[in-house]
Amino acid sequence: MPEGPTHSTGADAGPTTSTRPTGPDGGDRRRVTIGQDARKTGHLHDQARQTSAAPTAPPAPATPTAPPGPRGRLADRRSTVDALLRHSPAQPLFRLLATHRLAVLAYHGIEDPRTFALQMARLVRIARPVSPARVEQAVHDGRPLPDRSVLVTFDDGDRTVLTEALPVLTRLQIPAAAFVVTEHIDGDRPFWWSEAAFLAARGGTARSLAGCAPGAVVRRLKTLPDPDRRTALAELRESAGTRAPRQEQLTRDDLLTLHRSGVAIGNHTAGHPCLDRCEDDTVQDEITRSHDALTGWLGGEAPTAFAYPNGNFDGRADTLLRRLGYRVGFLFDHRHDRLLPRQPLRISRLRVNSTTSRDRFDTILSGLHPAVHRLRGGV
Repeated sequence: MPEGPTHSTGADAGPTTSTRPTGPDGGDRRRVTIGQDARKTGHLHDQARQTSAAPTAPPAPATPTAPPGPRGRLADRRSTVDALLRHSPAQPLFRLLATHRLAVLAYHGIEDPRTFALQMARLVRIARPVSPARVEQAVHDGRPLPDRSVLVTFDDGDRTVLTEALPVLTRLQIPAAAFVVTEHIDGDRPFWWSEAAFLAARGGTARSLAGCAPGAVVRRLKTLPDPDRRTALAELRESAGTRAPRQEQLTRDDLLTLHRSGVAIGNHTAGHPCLDRCEDDTVQDEITRSHDALTGWLGGEAPTAFAYPNGNFDGRADTLLRRLGYRVGFLFDHRHDRLLPRQPLRISRLRVNSTTSRDRFDTILSGLHPAVHRLRGGV
């Protein structure tokens, strides 16, 4: 769920401008020049009077500021709402309740490394980061996790998890999990949703997308039966008459680097279809093909954590995951879970990204933002 950065005001705003010329020290260059000339000629008072009588140039007209566009106004409204929520009387109550809940943060790529670093620094101050293995142990032993437990996760396997997130996680000693789409490992093919958005924005069409605005194409594709989704993608590629830009993906060596650095590698299927839109054979193939690939790449260590693509739970997948020995599975439903999850293969996660403001980040952790989101009909 993309979120825009907050807009700074007050002390963070830029300096005001002046129509008077200034010298290197910030003083009035005109007064300095007059003083120097007067000392040279000995006519300080005459020159001062002449200067003061000289007409001054009118100030330059202010440059008109263009009104913010719809996205800018929406971002401003969101920032205002987020600030009101964070400072509302409900926030302390929700924060207290969240003390006894498990917060699993679901990131994707890292678009704003600086904000992500600030988020993680705040996390270690106010919460207790735990590893996937610690969650699995709690489930196995039937003993709840400690209060304020938070698990950091990343979906899809964007390369910025390695280049931007890992240094921060390592420095702050925060464990995490990365759920990767195995078909993209060692390649440069963009994720299908990125490709579809690019092609639709450049005139690509498909029969099953008739009447769908370019900005809604990915949403529509996620609702189609998976064979229809694949057909629509092929039609988009053909009709757009262009090719989506390549995207450098993680390599097998990168997965090992992440794994050895405290980031557990989990299964996110081979190609990231919505499993509840797939036929039986596809569900089996997507999960087992990814499982086998990861087991081989990780030196025979089979993954034990799974994240449902798009968060769409599927009963057939649940049965298969149990048979393959998976211990935990994760949704994408913007909720907290129990410190001892009742359904280990259906653990709730909170949607967040690296551009999430401090105000919203705090209300997501407390559970206030998810509660308001649900009241407004969000899913």
